[in-house]
Amino acid sequence: MSATTVRPPRSSTCSSRPASAWAFTVDCRPLAIPAFRRMWAASVICAVGGSFSVVAVPTQLFTVTGSSAAVGAAAGVSFAALVTAAVWSGALADRMDRRTMLLAAHLGLALTYAALWLQAVLGGRSVPVLLVAVAFQGLTYGTVLTTTGATAPRLVPAGLLPAANSLSSLVRYGGSVLGPMLAGVLVPVVGLGTLYLFDAVALLAVVWAVAMLPPLPPLPPLPPLPPPTTGTGTGTGTGTEESAAGTEGGGRGTSAARRTLAGFRYLAADRLLVAVLAVDLAAMVFGMPSALFPELARHVFGGTAGGGTQTGLLYAAYPAGVFAAGLLSGAFTRARRHGALVAVAAVAWGLTVVLVGLAPELWIALAALMLGGAVNFVLSTFRTTIVQAHTGDAVRGRVQGALTVVLVGGPQIANVLHGSAGAALQDVTGPLHDAASALSGPRIVICAGGLLTVVTVTAIAWAIPDLRRYIAPAPAPTLTRAPAPAPVLGPVAGPASPVVPADRVSPASASRARAGRG
Repeated sequence: MSATTVRPPRSSTCSSRPASAWAFTVDCRPLAIPAFRRMWAASVICAVGGSFSVVAVPTQLFTVTGSSAAVGAAAGVSFAALVTAAVWSGALADRMDRRTMLLAAHLGLALTYAALWLQAVLGGRSVPVLLVAVAFQGLTYGTVLTTTGATAPRLVPAGLLPAANSLSSLVRYGGSVLGPMLAGVLVPVVGLGTLYLFDAVALLAVVWAVAMLPPLPPLPPLPPLPPPTTGTGTGTGTGTEESAAGTEGGGRGTSAARRTLAGFRYLAADRLLVAVLAVDLAAMVFGMPSALFPELARHVFGGTAGGGTQTGLLYAAYPAGVFAAGLLSGAFTRARRHGALVAVAAVAWGLTVVLVGLAPELWIALAALMLGGAVNFVLSTFRTTIVQAHTGDAVRGRVQGALTVVLVGGPQIANVLHGSAGAALQDVTGPLHDAASALSGPRIVICAGGLLTVVTVTAIAWAIPDLRRYIAPAPAPTLTRAPAPAPVLGPVAGPASPVVPADRVSPASASRARAGRG
């Protein structure tokens, strides 16, 4: 079946332009696809009811030890486990059925929460046991993140990937706000142990949604295409990666380590993917000043020592902006210049960070953070879409694993850099707080980070024209006709998915689109 014969259900048909003002609200077109709708609905349950451990684990560790060092150690263990799982599961997702991997990962995560509930009920106070559970949590969650990202292009057509990613981000960020707030209310009522049980039960909704998917084995490789001409940005992502990863590192008899290295070699050789990940990493490492919010709230905006309203508002402003942008996703998900949008959004994020550092009043800093959250939502939506659509199925798992490492590691590196730089400048500028607050350490570090983001992203976009020239392939003409729906997902007899994914688009049309001629 060719890409042009795949038709979505009637309710998902739309023109390439918004038909009314309602089209600028949440872009719900992917919800017309049954498999995605089930997965998304289950993620809504899990985003709130499955995020209580974010509060429960550090609270229990601090209660048992009385030391924040144990909380920091748990964060380090979780980060190391998650990164390991992202790399390993990415290689595995290119070799086996992704539905099976998702089932195993979600069941493993649910069992981890059940084990945490059991040890809490039994009055467990062993820090090593808690750290082992945290490690298993990181391993299973890293596998979920990586495999889910590699599965999305098999569930929705390429033209709906931006809308699908924005819907997923909307739920993720909304849950990251509501879940911990609800957990804080429930802790004194039901206790920490019950929160773990809630997490385990909520995950069963996702397990059900994954079980309803058809088998998702690796797609048969396409014949290799001639390599793209250097400097033209016309790579199609349809054939060369199958040969590179399949012959060099992805063959049936090769080890997981070799397959992983082959995936990273493919990623490093693709200038568009390198540019996208570099832009995203620069925006997170240089321009994510959350580690300085407590100091900024106290020394610049008059907050109290140990936290207060100002600190809470600074931390809440960014996700609020992200969530608001998600509610207006229809305004940008139909755009096709994905590469330019990634670069522009990253530059805009850097400018909003500079504004936060210069803000004379708290409300200006909050408005800048909300605006920054909105543009970062655009950045994350199209960054994920480019990685999914540009990468062939044979290496999509490993590339998604690298993306997961960047997403998880970027904020961690940012916290270390901003915290260290802020502490160093605090010693120099501390005596000047009363005389000239504009010279305070957090202001200088935040402004410098924003400027570094702008300069770095601009340099990347200039040095790698593939990024700014990248245009997503046009949606199939059938999207405007609303014919009788063909089943998008269902039982399959052969090894291929019944949905024609993004990497099965005509090589000629994909090449023209990515070269800016589509």
